[in-house]
Amino acid sequence: MFVASAPFADGADAQARSLGMPGVARVFTPHPVQDRTDEEMRAYADLVVDEVLAALVGPR
Repeated sequence: MFVASAPFADGADAQARSLGMPGVARVFTPHPVQDRTDEEMRAYADLVVDEVLAALVGPR
């Protein structure tokens, strides 16, 4: 499973297919992530944490 920011969804899909893992779980965060404050990054993480956990261990 991997996490990337939203504008990279198409590239992530292509990379997963090229690596033979088209069904790999993927979670996309808001963009941009560069130059975000720690507080802003925590907010981004809060938005996707349940998706990340579900991808790793199944629904909670």
